[in-house]
Amino acid sequence: MKYPIGIQDFRKIHEEGFVYVDKTEQIFRILENGQYFFLSRPRRFGKSLLLSTIKELYSGQKALFEGLWIEDQWDWSVQHPVIHLKFATFPYKYNPLKDAIAFSLQKEGEHLGVQISDNPLSNPLEELIKKTYEKYGRKAVLLVDEYDKPIIDYLDDLEQAEANRAVLKNFYSVIKDSDPYLELVFITGVSAFSKVSIFSELNNLSNISLHRYTDTLLGITQKELEAYFSEPLRHIAEAEQMPVASLMDKVRLWYNGYSWNGTDRLYNPFSILRFLDAQAFQNFWFETGTPTFLVKEMRKHRYYDVEQAEATPEQLTSFHVDALDPIGVLFQTGYLTIDHFDETFQQYILRYPNREVRFSMQQHLLLVYQEKYPGNALSPVVALAKALAVGDIEQVVATLNGAFASIPYDLWQKENEHFYHALVHLIFSLLGAYIRSEVHTARGRCDALVENEHYIYAFEFKLDGSAEAALQQIHEKGYLAPYQGSPKEKVAVGINFSTEQKAVAEWKTA
Repeated sequence: MKYPIGIQDFRKIHEEGFVYVDKTEQIFRILENGQYFFLSRPRRFGKSLLLSTIKELYSGQKALFEGLWIEDQWDWSVQHPVIHLKFATFPYKYNPLKDAIAFSLQKEGEHLGVQISDNPLSNPLEELIKKTYEKYGRKAVLLVDEYDKPIIDYLDDLEQAEANRAVLKNFYSVIKDSDPYLELVFITGVSAFSKVSIFSELNNLSNISLHRYTDTLLGITQKELEAYFSEPLRHIAEAEQMPVASLMDKVRLWYNGYSWNGTDRLYNPFSILRFLDAQAFQNFWFETGTPTFLVKEMRKHRYYDVEQAEATPEQLTSFHVDALDPIGVLFQTGYLTIDHFDETFQQYILRYPNREVRFSMQQHLLLVYQEKYPGNALSPVVALAKALAVGDIEQVVATLNGAFASIPYDLWQKENEHFYHALVHLIFSLLGAYIRSEVHTARGRCDALVENEHYIYAFEFKLDGSAEAALQQIHEKGYLAPYQGSPKEKVAVGINFSTEQKAVAEWKTA
C-alpha cells in the first residue's frame, strides 16, 4: 500500500496508485450549496489536496474520479478554467510581497494562456480573473491555498506581518467586484482572520470552518481508518504481538482526537499515515515544528495548563495580528481541539487532541520556561522516570532542583510562584510519556500521582511551607487509599519548595 504522505496533488495520487480516502460526497455537498467559501484548518490536514481535488473536478477530469462517489454525480460536460494560487510557492521571503504576488500571478496567467500586464497601479488578480473569463468564455474558479502564509510566517516580526496584511487586504478586495466572472471562490488557510482585517469587501464569503459540512471533511475518521487501512493495521498488531483491538486503543490515544464539533473525532492525516508507514509509535507532529512565537506568547500570558480551556466562538473564528489570543491561535494551529460545546453559555471547551500533540507542546513550553529554547526538554523527565523506577527520591529531588536552577534569577524573582507551578506541571505531565503520570490541580486531589512497574507515588508539593504538612495531607486525604489492593509499593512524598532558595528546601517520604 502506497501512503500519500505530504502529497498534495490529487492527480498524482490517482495516477501513481496512492491510497485515497474518498471525501468527494462531502465536497459535492459543499459546492452545491454556495459560491464563496473560506475554510480554516491546521497545517498537514489536507487543505492543499482538497483544492487540488476541486480543481480537477471543475477541469472535467472524469477519469481521475473513477470509482469514487462523485463519479456519476458530477456534470462532467461543463468545464471551467481554474485559477489556482498557492501562496507557499510565492517568493515573498526574498522580495516585497506585492512584487512576489505580481510575479506569481503572471506565471499562473502563462499557465492559462493569459497575458498579465506589469502595470504597478493595477491589481493583477482582478486582471487575471477578467482575462481568463474572456479567453475561455466561461466563469473562472478561483482557488487560494494558504492565503495567510505571508502573515503567519512573520508573526515574530509584527511590523512585517502588518505590512503583508495590508497588501493582502488590497489584493483580495477585488474579488467581490469580479463576481460576474467567477463560478466559485474557495480560500483556505491556517488562521481565521476577521473579515474586517482581510476580507472587508468580501461580505458574501462563507466561513465553513465550523459548519456541519466540514466536520469530517479533512482528517480521517475511525471508521475510515479501519475501512481503508485494515490490512496494515493487522500487520502492525501481529508485529507488536497484540490483538488488533488493543493496537487500535493505543493508536487512538496517540493520534486520534481532533474535532470541530465536539462529537466526531479525527486523525491528522500526516501523523497517522507516517505511523502506518513507520509501523512505530513516534511523535511525528513534533517534526512539523512549533512556531517559536506561539510558545513565547503562552509564557507571556502565563499559560501552561490549557486542558479544558474555555473559548467563545469569536475566539475560534478570528485572528488579530496586533492582539494575538493564545487560545484561539492554539486552536487554529491544531494544538487544541474542541472537547465539547456548552450551548447554555455559548462556550467551547478545548483540550489537547491526543498524546502526540500534548507532548509536543509541553516539551516546547518546558524549554521556554527554562530559557533553554531550543534544547532537550526530555532530559530531566527521563532522569526523573529512571529515579522513580528504583525508588530513589533523593535523585528525584536533585532532578527537580536541576530544572529550577536553569531559570534566570531575574525571571524567577518576578514570577516565582507561577514558574514553580508551571515547571512542576510540565515535568510531571511529560513523565506520562514513559510511565503513568497524572498531574492534578483540583482541590482535594494529590498534586501528582505516578505509577510504574514497582511503585505507586503520591506527590504533594508545598511552596514555602513544610514537607511534613505535605506528607500529612496525603495521609489525611487518603490519596493512596484507592491503591491499597495493589501489590506495588505505595510511597507518599511530601516536598517543600523554597522561593528564596529557588530549590527544594526539604522532603519527606512514608
